[in-house]
Parts: sequence; C-alpha cells; structure tokens
Amino acid sequence: MAILTIEELAAQLQPNQAIAGLDLGTKTIGLSVSDLGRRFATPREVIRRVKFGVDAEALLSAATKEKIAAFVIGLPVNMDGSEGPRCQATRAFVRNMEQKTPLPFVFWDERLSTVAAERVLIEMDVSRRKRAERINSAAASFILQGALDRLASLARDGLSD
Repeated sequence: MAILTIEELAAQLQPNQAIAGLDLGTKTIGLSVSDLGRRFATPREVIRRVKFGVDAEALLSAATKEKIAAFVIGLPVNMDGSEGPRCQATRAFVRNMEQKTPLPFVFWDERLSTVAAERVLIEMDVSRRKRAERINSAAASFILQGALDRLASLARDGLSD
C-alpha cells in the first residue's frame, strides 16, 4: 500500500474504478463510495469501531464488495493548520492498514466537513438521533466529493489519464 497525493492518484487510476471516502471517528468509520465515473459520492452504512483488526476487516470487506481502487481519508487538521492528536491517530490508522491492503490512501484535509454534513442533515430535517448515526458517512461523502472534484479538475487540466 502507498500513501499518495491526489495528483499521484489521478495518474494511477484507471477508467471505471470507484474510490472510497473515509471519516475516521472514535466510535465509527464513515464510508462513502464514488460511482464508476468518479463524479458522485454516496454515503454507505457506518462501520462501528471495535478494535483495529475487526475495523480493518470490515473496511476491507466493504472495499472488496464495492470494488474500491483507493481510499481518500479525512485528515482532521486544526483550523490553524496544525496537526493534533486526531491527525496522529488517523496517520497511525493508515500506517496499520499498510500491513492489511495494497490499496493506496490519500489524506484529504477535512476541515469543516462534519460541520457541513451536519448542516445538510439538519436542512433535511433528520432527527438528532439519526444525525448521530449518519454524521460520519455524510462527512465521508463531503471528503470524497472534494477529492472527486479535484480529480475532475486535474483531468480537465490534462494532468491525469
């Protein structure tokens, strides 16, 4: 497995390959999957965190089912650009995944993705309880959609396949 930049991923991806977005929470992992044209991010069921081995198995099972070619994982950078304990935990999770999968990971600055996801869920009149269940996957969709938009921009500029 490799950790790639979004530009490196753009150069490596083949046509009709889906990618997944991840929002790593303390209790759940939000999961979102792109369509094969890599235009839209669609939330999937959250993965309840148990311990790393179980979490990794659940994530890789979902990746196999969805035929995922790469992961875009939200990096929870502080608003001032510094990296705190949550960034360290995310980087450690990806390092541990290196032993489990050859699929590449791309870190994506996720500042405000959870806030944006919560606003959308509120606008959709989703109850507080259901928002708590769905927030990580909604945030994963915001993370993935940002990466998909960047990939589309790179393709328009001729910097990818």
